[in-house]
Amino acid sequence: MTPTNPLAVVTGASSGIGLELARQLAVRGFDLVINSEDQERLDEAAAQLRAEGGQVTAIAADLRRFEEAEHFYDAVTGTSRPVAVAALNAGVGRGGAFLETDLADELEIIDLNVRGTVHLAKRFLRDMADADEGRLLITSSIASTMPGSFQAVYNASKSFLQSFAQALQVELKGSGVTVTALMPGPTETAFFHRADMDDTKVGQQEKDDPARVAEQGLDALFAGKDKIVAGSVKTKAQEFVNKVLPDRAKAEAHRKMAEPGSGENGS
Repeated sequence: MTPTNPLAVVTGASSGIGLELARQLAVRGFDLVINSEDQERLDEAAAQLRAEGGQVTAIAADLRRFEEAEHFYDAVTGTSRPVAVAALNAGVGRGGAFLETDLADELEIIDLNVRGTVHLAKRFLRDMADADEGRLLITSSIASTMPGSFQAVYNASKSFLQSFAQALQVELKGSGVTVTALMPGPTETAFFHRADMDDTKVGQQEKDDPARVAEQGLDALFAGKDKIVAGSVKTKAQEFVNKVLPDRAKAEAHRKMAEPGSGENGS
């Protein structure tokens, strides 16, 4: 039987914001192709998402690696269905002073957050442009608006994605293809634990609900907006503060939030 639902692709979909993006796309009537590196966790997510209705295809791939990103794209195109929505959400972070963190960890951030996103954006956007139809969501961050003391490479990667999204918006203006940057603040996901930031102030503070972030992101996507600072009023206010503070002051404020041990001693 020929599928009647539109198709959405979500990367980094096994948990957190990615899982909520996929869930809410399913509720909105989309079939899904979801991705993460971990097949077991991805299969668990797929089982949850199928309960929302629609078809769900789970394709594990490590998007840091060119061949696996190509494999994922080929698997999507192998469905012979146009991609109506691509949510490029996969990302990773690492806390700590740049001089002390492992180079391999920093390069992993660049490979997944930057390289993997650019790779799939190139593939999916060309297909969308050929059809003159489609929507691309890039998960940037409120971190893109400030220098990231003790998260130097992570924040820089998100600044790249924000600039990248804005450039694509200009290039695609007047076409049937839209690009939206989703800019969440600290969100209640496994990110901070995986980034080894449990003992930081930002790691221990109250965080935004990933379902709320995803909902606001998709509302902005379907409204054709360029960007959305998603989450609580506090997160939205942070963007305004970042616009008026000098970069050095922003970097110092970020240091107090992200410095290892700051959650334990309250500094």
